[in-house]
Amino acid sequence: MFVLFEEAGKFHAGRVIAEAEASAQVEVASGKRVKVKAAHLLLRFEKPSPAEFMAQAQALAEGIELELAWEFAPEQEFGFAELARDYFSASASLQEQAAMLLRLFEAPHYFRRAGKGRFRKAPAEIVQQALAAIEKKKQLLAMISEWAGELAQGRCPAPVREQLFRILFKPDKNAPEYKAVVEASRATHTAPLDLLKAAGAITSPYQFHWQRFLFENFPKGTGFPALQAPAIRDELPVATAVDAFSIDDSSTTEIDDALSVQGLGSGQVVVGIHIAAPGLAIAPGTPLDQLARQRLSTVYMPGYKVTMLPDEVVQAYTLQDGRECPAVSLYVTLDEATLEIRGSETRLERVPIRHNLRHDQLDTIVSEPWLGGEGPDGHPALTGIRPALGFLHRLARHLKAQREVVRGKPETFNRPDYNFRLAGADGQVPSGDETVEITVRKRGAPLDLIVAEAMILANSTWGAWLAELGVPGIYRSQASLAPGVKVRMGTKAQPHAGIGVKCYAWTTSPLRRYTDLVNQWQVIAACRHGRTAALAAPFKPKDAELFSIISGFDAAYSAYNGHQATMERFWTLRYLQQEGLTELEGAMFREGLVRADTLPLVLPVMGGEQLPRGARVRVKLGEVDLLTLDVRGTVTAHIDAPPEDMGGEDEGEEEAVAGPIAIAVDVEESGDSGAAMPDNTAS
Repeated sequence: MFVLFEEAGKFHAGRVIAEAEASAQVEVASGKRVKVKAAHLLLRFEKPSPAEFMAQAQALAEGIELELAWEFAPEQEFGFAELARDYFSASASLQEQAAMLLRLFEAPHYFRRAGKGRFRKAPAEIVQQALAAIEKKKQLLAMISEWAGELAQGRCPAPVREQLFRILFKPDKNAPEYKAVVEASRATHTAPLDLLKAAGAITSPYQFHWQRFLFENFPKGTGFPALQAPAIRDELPVATAVDAFSIDDSSTTEIDDALSVQGLGSGQVVVGIHIAAPGLAIAPGTPLDQLARQRLSTVYMPGYKVTMLPDEVVQAYTLQDGRECPAVSLYVTLDEATLEIRGSETRLERVPIRHNLRHDQLDTIVSEPWLGGEGPDGHPALTGIRPALGFLHRLARHLKAQREVVRGKPETFNRPDYNFRLAGADGQVPSGDETVEITVRKRGAPLDLIVAEAMILANSTWGAWLAELGVPGIYRSQASLAPGVKVRMGTKAQPHAGIGVKCYAWTTSPLRRYTDLVNQWQVIAACRHGRTAALAAPFKPKDAELFSIISGFDAAYSAYNGHQATMERFWTLRYLQQEGLTELEGAMFREGLVRADTLPLVLPVMGGEQLPRGARVRVKLGEVDLLTLDVRGTVTAHIDAPPEDMGGEDEGEEEAVAGPIAIAVDVEESGDSGAAMPDNTAS
């Protein structure tokens, strides 16, 4: 005796070995014996064999018209054998009965299960809805198949092109566009990025990186709503005795800081550090504040930037020369001979800005001999301010030496800064085809050192002042210079070992960083209210808003720095192509990685695995891929030179290397991209 039975939602046929009242022992075709409850035994037959019986039933099931079977089915609950007799004939065979069972079971949109072998027909409206959904799914599957076919043939359907970045980086795995890429990628054994590139979905490597950044960070675009810069209502005194000057690059429009020197030759010198004061006009909670809090920082990249605030607002508060600009000023009184700090004072005022000095125009002139009085002024902007610059440079070296004592080791600027300039860049998003110029500016040059030390002095002084008054601020701290110890952000004034100060609060770039604007509000409250400032400041101790700002800023700042590193790598690789460079020299950076001598480039190489860190090598370059930002090399020669000192200013910070981009599509996994910027920037 053979039986047809149901087990775990599937139908099987087998030979009965033994049978009791409540169950039976059944042997299936594989030889396996199973115990089946009596209620699960749906049909009994003597011939043909179980396998042949099931094959015949399946063939008959495929010919059953569901719509017709639904019409024949009674309104009340029924068994499959009953419907088989109505559909086929009153003498429906066991195979026909089994066929009806199989067909009913696979059509839940027509028939609902009511028990073992029992069913109830679905209402007509439910059937119509289900049929419409099935037809829609068929069309969707056909569309996915069609799109996948087009991709495999090197054509990109418009819907896939429109979802390019979502498919690659934040995919909805149920979306048809994503499924089409996965299907085509598997069928062609091609990585998704290569597949989409070959299909024409990516026409410009530069636009690919730029649009990806916008997709992840500015999904609504980088435009600003129409907002006016509010006027400063305070009647601020004018610092008539001050002749302040700023020191920035020529491309800088957000001039946050300026310096002044008074009292040279008197034995007591007052150094002024003047910071643009948008915090006197922009109030917390206003539309401009909400906009700045959304962006959190200006985004920099070669040839372009996305500002935190609209340009009209920036220009209202920037420290432009020829104007008396609102400023939060820190005046530090020093002994002219010993450079000992005797006191400091913070004022809210208008500061006359006499000059906007530019690094790129003056770095070659302002050298240590020049600061010592050698040679002519060399540039009209320098007329009359050489003594002030000379004193500031002397002070900067003194402050740096004091910090190095606290750090326990000197700061070594053994790696240069690189400036990127794009020919024809006019403030618009670059196309990626511009001619790029990469120049070197040695870190620690006199003007650079002057600004850096002045900003560190202001950030540490104001941070300590806020802590003394009990006014919370946003601080950066680093517990030690030990490897792996990261810079943290918090609301407590704690030491920053990397800089060598007791506390460090970003306050000197309120036009470019939201944390600085927040801290400026707190400094303004301290200046106005003194010992009662904690009660009057916008942010109170343990304010949850401060922690929310820190969390948001940390994430945004990392993303922005990552994009800056990505685009600098893009233009460095573009420079290799532009100049036809096939070889370069460098030093082993980490295992298998070389840092180029004259370009901001770290690349993986073959042949350097056994070489020590700092070993000098010549490398032959492989093919440059501007889309993945990948270039590899092979060590062709060892340069007979002492190993380069690879230590430096980044103790406690792990230096990341921009590399192949990360793809989220399951059929391929790639490495991470982007490089974090070191925290030791002062301003």
